[in-house]
Amino acid sequence: MLNFCSLYSGSSGNSLFVESENTKILVDAGMSCKKIEDALSQIDVDPSSINAIIITHEHSDHIKGLSTICKKFNIPVFATKETFDAMKEQTNKLSKDNTHFFKVSEKFAINDLEIQPFSIPHDAVNPCGFNISCVDHKISIATDIGHMTNEIIKNLEGSEFILLESNYDTEVLKCCSYPFKLKTRIAGNTGHLSNTIAGKTISYLLKNSNLHTAMLGHLSKESNFPELAYQTVVDELISNNCDENSINLSVASRDYPSKLIKL
Repeated sequence: MLNFCSLYSGSSGNSLFVESENTKILVDAGMSCKKIEDALSQIDVDPSSINAIIITHEHSDHIKGLSTICKKFNIPVFATKETFDAMKEQTNKLSKDNTHFFKVSEKFAINDLEIQPFSIPHDAVNPCGFNISCVDHKISIATDIGHMTNEIIKNLEGSEFILLESNYDTEVLKCCSYPFKLKTRIAGNTGHLSNTIAGKTISYLLKNSNLHTAMLGHLSKESNFPELAYQTVVDELISNNCDENSINLSVASRDYPSKLIKL
């Protein structure tokens, strides 16, 4: 058994829930403690049952509620040392017993979950995505990706489910209200992933791996729309001669939990 739920996903805050038969974890805590508690209650999960929080990187939309929820429910935190050092305002409030380091590219375990971090190109100190496995099931979480790499593709291969960034539409980004400097950052090599590249990535995995479910995540509020992200990916599937009906495709909401994905 391996289940996934996006509690919140978007440029305003991110927190994801993963559970096996014996373990419950969060990936990131980028919303307030209260909002994360509310989202967990909607999927009938007691926050005190969370075994760990694993952190992708130190940007505020991924760690905003970290220290509060960890202190309230005595939850251990796992991150790279560089990430811990970059979010001292949060980690200074944590007990040393609840601070755990991992190295990117080195596997570690949380009870029966095997976690494989992998490096991603983003403007943070040591950002990563995660492969999470239990018995014969594997899921991947890959957001905040400035550009797709062969190494990321290799890590995504073999996953039954992926949460993949689909942050912006190129044309909407050009016309939105963001200042030019921010637009340049988003579209840059260490910024975010476009709808089109998300579609190309899913098309490749659908042809070359056992992917059957994908969720588009971390959508921008200003330079994207859920319907546009979804349709762009479907169009890419069709143009790459993939059967768009062979994959369960959805878009993660920034405001409320997704349906529980059960593997």
